[in-house]
Amino acid sequence: MLTNLKTAKKVTGAKQVTRALKNGSAQRVFLADNADPRVTEPVADLCQEQGVETVSVPTMAALGAACGIAVGSAVAAIVE
Repeated sequence: MLTNLKTAKKVTGAKQVTRALKNGSAQRVFLADNADPRVTEPVADLCQEQGVETVSVPTMAALGAACGIAVGSAVAAIVE
């Protein structure tokens, strides 16, 4: 699943992922297990409301690397 992030159109960060969920463009959301729950829980709740699949990733570093960025990421989404 993470390999899809390297080539797919994506957004990273809670604000951008939340925006993508609200405007209906998020297809799949990735959540880092070691991220602060205050960041990930609202996004996970919104995913559940919108019916968007969530995928757990072990660490923020792994999610950031999968997105091709040099820093960790708590959340990311594949968008249309």
